[in-house]
Amino acid sequence: MNILLLEDDRNAQAIVRRGLDELGHEVQVAVDVDDACAALSHRAFDLALLDHMPTLDGLAPIRKLRANGCAVPIFLLTGAGLRPEDRAACLDAGADECLTRPFAFIELAARLNALVRRTRITVHNATLTAHDIEIDLLRREVRRSGRPIRLQPSEFRLLEQLVRHADGIVTRTMLLERVWAYGFDPRTNVIETQISRLRAKLNRGFEQDAIQTVRGAGYRIGALST
Repeated sequence: MNILLLEDDRNAQAIVRRGLDELGHEVQVAVDVDDACAALSHRAFDLALLDHMPTLDGLAPIRKLRANGCAVPIFLLTGAGLRPEDRAACLDAGADECLTRPFAFIELAARLNALVRRTRITVHNATLTAHDIEIDLLRREVRRSGRPIRLQPSEFRLLEQLVRHADGIVTRTMLLERVWAYGFDPRTNVIETQISRLRAKLNRGFEQDAIQTVRGAGYRIGALST
C-alpha cells in the first residue's frame, strides 16, 4: 500500500514510518500540508495518514487537502480522550477514519486495510444508475444528467449506498455500518452533515432534489417528477 504520511514531529514521524515499513507499506513523508499537496499532485497514493493536533486549527490540514482536490481516503491519528463530537468534527472536515493514541500497530494495520477495502471496488458491472445519477465505480466518477460531480471519498461511498438501494430506504444504521464501519450509533450528526453536503453538490444547477429524507426511517434517491 502506498501511504502519504503527514507528520511534522520527527520523533513521531520516525516511529510511525518504521512501523508502517515493517508492515510492508511504502511510505512517503510530508512535513507540512503544502508538501503533502505537492506529493499528491505527482503520485498516486492509497491513502493519507495524518497526525491530528488538538488545537483550534488542528483540522486545517484536512480542509486544505480536500480544498486542493485530495480524493484519497484520509486516516487521522488523534490524541487520547477524543469525544464523540470531536470525532464527528474530524469526519465532517473530510477525514474518513480516526484512531486514538496510544494504539497497537496491529490495530492500525487492520484499520488501514479496512479503509482501503471500503474504497476499492471490484465489480463485474462497473456502473450504477438511479434516475439521472450515474456512478462509475472503477473510475470513481459521478455524473448527474451527464454533468460531472466531484465528491470526497466518504461522500462517494454514501451516494453509492443510496444508489445501490434506489428502490428502498437506506437507514442510518446501514450508513453507519457500510460507509463509516461503525458497529454502533455514536449519536453524532455526521450522517446529517454528510447528507447535506452531498445533497448540495448533487442539486447544484438542478431543480429536483436528488435525495429524499424519509422522516423516522432514513434516506433514498429521489424519484424524478414526471
